[in-house]
Amino acid sequence: MDSIIRFLQEGGVFMYPIAIIMVIGLGVALERFLVLAKEKSGNRRAFDDMYPMLQKRDLRSALNYANSSDTHIANIFASGIQRIPTAQRREEVEYALEEGLMEAIPQLEKRTPYIATLANIATLMGLLGTIMGLIAAFTAVASAPAAEKAALLSQSISVAMNTTAFGLIAAIPLLLAHSYLQTKTSEIVDSIEMAGVKFLNTITDRKQGQNGTPSNNG
Repeated sequence: MDSIIRFLQEGGVFMYPIAIIMVIGLGVALERFLVLAKEKSGNRRAFDDMYPMLQKRDLRSALNYANSSDTHIANIFASGIQRIPTAQRREEVEYALEEGLMEAIPQLEKRTPYIATLANIATLMGLLGTIMGLIAAFTAVASAPAAEKAALLSQSISVAMNTTAFGLIAAIPLLLAHSYLQTKTSEIVDSIEMAGVKFLNTITDRKQGQNGTPSNNG
């Protein structure tokens, strides 16, 4: 613990903004992780509840369920169900689903880009701290006695490198979190798109059955 405190103190004033950036970035990452985990489980539950209603052509119950749910997949299904009575073609329902998906994607991706930005800022702050430390080190060495210059220079450079090291310590987990959250977001979007395809196929097959394609019995 003492070595960590000494590491932070020797790094200079730039260590504190880097620490703040790391805390903010990890906080955003944790919030997005919880939101996406809730969204994934909620979407799965909503689809499992609504799909049997769609198969039975019970659109009223499906719409009531969708209106009472706060999941994106339920909202998208609601848009498709509301378009069905006036739709003349499959594409019209598909456009309604796509519109709902386009509204959901920004909400799923919200604040995730901030994590990568904070990681880049932490890295740059670390480099800036190192450069400022080196400038101070060379200035101090210039006025130091000749016998002490080598030792003073090596010590000063070692201390100046602390900010770069801490910047990387902050940036690496943030970049990993950003990559993970992007992957999870893509998985959720893909699952919503797949659910939309199943929705369309179920509704279309049902409509064709009701329109009465000729049977083999004549």
